[in-house]
Amino acid sequence: MPRSRRTLLAAAAVVAATAAVPLTGGPAGAAPLTGPAGAPTADRQQQYARAAAEYGVPESVLLGVSYLESRWDTHAGTPSTSGGYGPLHLTDATHVAALPGGLHVGEGEDPRGDESRPLAVTAPAPTAAPTSGPSAAALQTLQAAATLTGVGADALRSDPAANIRGGAALLAAYQKELRAPVGTETDPGAWYGAVARYSGADTEATAAAFADEVYDQIRAGASRRTDDGHQVTLAARAVTTRTDTLHRLGLRRGERPDGLECPVGLGCEWIPAPYEKYGPGAGDYGNHDLGNRPAQQKLEYIVIHDTEGYYGPSVDLVKQADYLGWHYTLRSVDGHVAQHIKAKDVGWQAGNWYVNAKSIGIEHEGFAGHGTWYTEAMYRSSAKLVRYLAHRFAIPLDRQHIIGHDNVPGTVASTVGGMHWDPGPYWDWSHYFDLLKAPFRTTGTKRTGLVTIDPDFAANRPAFFGCNQQPPGVPDTPPPAEPCPLRGSSAVVLHTAPSHDAPLVNDRGLRPDGTPDTMYISDHGARASTGQTYAVAEARGDWTAIWYLGQKAWFHNPASAPTAKWATGFVVTPKPGKATIPVYGRAYPEQAAYPAGVAYQTISPLQYTFPAGQRYAVGGVLPGEYYKATTFDGSSPGDWTVIRGDLRYVQVQFGHRIMYVNLDDVLLLPSPVGAPR
Repeated sequence: MPRSRRTLLAAAAVVAATAAVPLTGGPAGAAPLTGPAGAPTADRQQQYARAAAEYGVPESVLLGVSYLESRWDTHAGTPSTSGGYGPLHLTDATHVAALPGGLHVGEGEDPRGDESRPLAVTAPAPTAAPTSGPSAAALQTLQAAATLTGVGADALRSDPAANIRGGAALLAAYQKELRAPVGTETDPGAWYGAVARYSGADTEATAAAFADEVYDQIRAGASRRTDDGHQVTLAARAVTTRTDTLHRLGLRRGERPDGLECPVGLGCEWIPAPYEKYGPGAGDYGNHDLGNRPAQQKLEYIVIHDTEGYYGPSVDLVKQADYLGWHYTLRSVDGHVAQHIKAKDVGWQAGNWYVNAKSIGIEHEGFAGHGTWYTEAMYRSSAKLVRYLAHRFAIPLDRQHIIGHDNVPGTVASTVGGMHWDPGPYWDWSHYFDLLKAPFRTTGTKRTGLVTIDPDFAANRPAFFGCNQQPPGVPDTPPPAEPCPLRGSSAVVLHTAPSHDAPLVNDRGLRPDGTPDTMYISDHGARASTGQTYAVAEARGDWTAIWYLGQKAWFHNPASAPTAKWATGFVVTPKPGKATIPVYGRAYPEQAAYPAGVAYQTISPLQYTFPAGQRYAVGGVLPGEYYKATTFDGSSPGDWTVIRGDLRYVQVQFGHRIMYVNLDDVLLLPSPVGAPR
């Protein structure tokens, strides 16, 4: 979902101008928890204990809130996608407003991806302020914490101990405003209202969902090593919450009509995308199509996007009939969910009409490559929503069906270079699938012929560059750009030979001249992503080669710190006698399947080739289908029908993106047929 930098900065400026810091007071003469030059004087567990004692917050509550904000990580002082810093996610929208903005859908781009009716998007004019979003105060808690603690904003952003202390001060202040008891010995369940307020939510349901997650975590306990090397433990304990204080917060109740497609216990509201005419032509309507899924057409995919913008402006865009539509938007600061389109209807969101017609699109507030991080609150809300949708519509919980926008293929060769790369290499797919209760477990061995990419997210820190600027698309020669902050990533980099010094592999859809791809943040042509499964081409020492875009692609995979797991499954290879076979970006039916009056959608191969002797992992066998919907009222011949033929396709993990091959062209075999020993 698009947003220009100018619009984002204008919106952020309004937020900054209206932000209030209503909280005052704090312990007199409170000393910071750091020594000279900001060096910590205690380990992280002690820092939580000291901050809790200083402000009279039960330690379990402080640890639980911090876990739901950041999983206790520091993120090296960089902001989240909602401008939050540190383990307690103290927000500072004013500071983050200076980040470069992105453009999720470029001028003239076609997010619908249907050649029968091209859609050229025009970037909307910037607005003075978004009409949807959290309160200004929720986006400026860092300033409130500074007032309460007397600690400067820079320290609250960069010093974990100061940040933890600021979060404790905020919780204590919220508890006092609720006229509830303060003190480390008070019942943790009595802090429910303060915890709910800490979420930053503007709706009661979302505040309650956040607080419930915190208390569920307290009951379950947790223990992990933070991204800066501290072991932190939250001991499991029984706790009974007092939810009566929630109603004292005066939060609004979101529109949740009958038929809202959200699980119980998740903060959701209905903010509809318009289905309406905006011009005289039969095709002048927006911003999605009516459908009857899954009765008429099976849902195969859930597409994970990021907005490349902030929640308020993004939601305002989906309200425009002459723009584009997607099914849900999730907010970073608190995990709030807005539904815009019913699952039965088809959003214009992925840039590939075949995928659009068979998917649900979910936008997440944030940026793919700014070096910002996605919040735990948003990960958890998203996982709950996706698990609910996957169960309801029988969508498998795997990376062949829960895909990123960056895994959606171009429709034809000419559209490959302009396809999107969000949610990007910093989306933590492994953690996300743990939350989906579908972790990447395999039973494979070196002899089973497949690998599932699964690096240690925190330790895997590729040296990308260009987070400071994001031109649309992938330039042939990237402009000078700064190195990105070294941070955890789901991406594994692919080389032409088993060496870190070897050039990266080439994606001819991005670089037709055959030059290697780069480490530019948006240049994903030489990357495999966590959860994706590939056929093994060769193994040599600490390196493993996979078949990738018609070539061998090597990644570092030492036994002491593996970046992939041996896997089992099915593969395809060209039938005997076929030197190469075509690869497609959509699985459309043959021409004879189209009824009279309905234009044939060409089965046009992509620029890649699938040579004999190579193998690619199977994601499923699919019927050739085309959903025709070209007019507002369904008046065109064949409108609102699914056209099916005899052709069947196999979905394969051909590169970073999924693609399709004709079932008639391949042998479908259980791996490890021909697997390297």
